[in-house]
Amino acid sequence: MTDLPARRLLLVHAHPDDESINNGATMAKYAAEGAQVTLVTCTLGELGEVIPPELHHLTGTALGAYRQRELAAAMAELGVEDVRLLGGPGRYRDSGMMGLADNDDPACFWQADVDEAAAHLVEVIREVRPQVLVTYDSNGGYGHPDHIQAHRVAMRAAERTGLGIRKVYWNRVPRPVAEAAFARLQDDLPGLPFDKSAAVDDVPGVVDETEVTTAIDGTPYAAAKAAAMRAHATQIDVAEPYFALSNELAQPIFTTEYYQLVQGEPALPGETDLFAGIEEAS
Repeated sequence: MTDLPARRLLLVHAHPDDESINNGATMAKYAAEGAQVTLVTCTLGELGEVIPPELHHLTGTALGAYRQRELAAAMAELGVEDVRLLGGPGRYRDSGMMGLADNDDPACFWQADVDEAAAHLVEVIREVRPQVLVTYDSNGGYGHPDHIQAHRVAMRAAERTGLGIRKVYWNRVPRPVAEAAFARLQDDLPGLPFDKSAAVDDVPGVVDETEVTTAIDGTPYAAAKAAAMRAHATQIDVAEPYFALSNELAQPIFTTEYYQLVQGEPALPGETDLFAGIEEAS
């Protein structure tokens, strides 16, 4: 790739839909501003639980192929043109939830050799030369094996010297922000059976606000994020400003997205740009 844009962002996610839920507004913002936004998805989500009854027949490889098309549609909504599947389509299969027999499948991502998988990511990094990398924390945000493995692979790739990555961020949600959002949800949907504390704890990446270094205001891109989430129709039921997964538990759509800088340039006070502190010419 030649004539690279001045700002280049790489996001590493486990399954199709994770990117839109966690970073949809961020991706849309930077794409609209002319940054190179590259998404690497590690599996096709072949074991996802399908919501629409008319699509319940989709399982395994057929579901993965369908979700790949959903991913393409979602990225079109966000204006993201560079989407990669780690090692190529179907190289790593969905591992299922932690503790299931699916975790033992030799073809699943959880069983992948981290160095081998990281080598595939290094190929992408050498091509697109991102200054900023976004992924999950060491628990994958909420303990899913593919999310944990995506973290391991992304961080292993980032350890390689000479790749030009200046900043590494983990997805976060400040606990007070999550609590306030669920309080609004409870007010808006008063008849919904609801345990606010449990709901907050179920949000991936919730941490004390002191661990959050960066907030990206994606309000102008709220519609794009919701549209991208809606494109993942097998997995997400969207009713703005809320959504639900297959567990049918309502959650807020966060249009300001939060991050923790864990590697690289010191975070600036009140940082509102993932590229803060990086010279445009780098």
